[in-house]
Amino acid sequence: MAQERSKRTINTAACLIIGDEVLGGKTVDTNSAWFAKYCFSMGINLKRIEVIADDEDEIIEAVRRLSDKFDFVATSGGIGPTHDDITYQSIARAFNLPLVLHEPALEKMKKLSKPHPGQKNFSWDEDTPARKAKMRMIELPYDKDLPDEDQVIFVAEDLWVPINVVNGNIHIFPGIPRLFEKMLSGLKPQLLPRLTDPEGKGVHRVLFSTPMPESEVAGYLTELAAKVKDRGINVGSYPRWGKSRNTVTLVGRDKDYMESLVAEVAENVNGKRIQVEGEDDDEGSVCIPSTTTPSSNTC
Repeated sequence: MAQERSKRTINTAACLIIGDEVLGGKTVDTNSAWFAKYCFSMGINLKRIEVIADDEDEIIEAVRRLSDKFDFVATSGGIGPTHDDITYQSIARAFNLPLVLHEPALEKMKKLSKPHPGQKNFSWDEDTPARKAKMRMIELPYDKDLPDEDQVIFVAEDLWVPINVVNGNIHIFPGIPRLFEKMLSGLKPQLLPRLTDPEGKGVHRVLFSTPMPESEVAGYLTELAAKVKDRGINVGSYPRWGKSRNTVTLVGRDKDYMESLVAEVAENVNGKRIQVEGEDDDEGSVCIPSTTTPSSNTC
């Protein structure tokens, strides 16, 4: 099953953010937002984002469930050298795999990692707590019955950190945003042949700005949504608190058909097409919904 998962067409995705520091407010999670844009750009339907603690039982439950439900799963965080970095060991337990020191990764680590200023006397030849801590970062969940290239992927010549793939679709990434983004970008060539759109054109989004309240355009948008549903187009409406204009969107793969609707939509919402939300904000009346007196709503 793991080998089949590693080759199947990717339609759906999930992102699992692992870290007490995120839940405790110490660190702001930006990786899930970046992952969402990444999936959108390639036409992958991101279905789930979860944030969980550095807790072995939680990690085990989450990765088993997400691996079973989605084609492509990315985890972020918990693969450092300290005691609370337990992602590798937890995912190994989840799928009954041993932790194996990956020798090619070790060689890359020795070659590419720079000595920390606080470890001037560090030596790879001495069995020290510091060396053991470093080597924890390349002790990977490993299925000896599967090809190495399906489980350990190096996406950049200047990085020793591999993407560890477990159960065919769990992709383990570091939590450091710079590395998370670089490694996902490097993985893209391997994912493209497995997409429903192999050219990676992804999904398109067309935005409209309207000065009209949502209640005023709701009838038309309901009719529009029914009209375009069979063409795979989703219609969205988004109020913008405290702003003079709201946003309407069309999202789908059929770019030509969506372009053919632009004039119609702009006319019916008394608005215009925009490239970036908020680009035409002005000092006019603002949209502030009332939660106590609905009749006073301007939205």
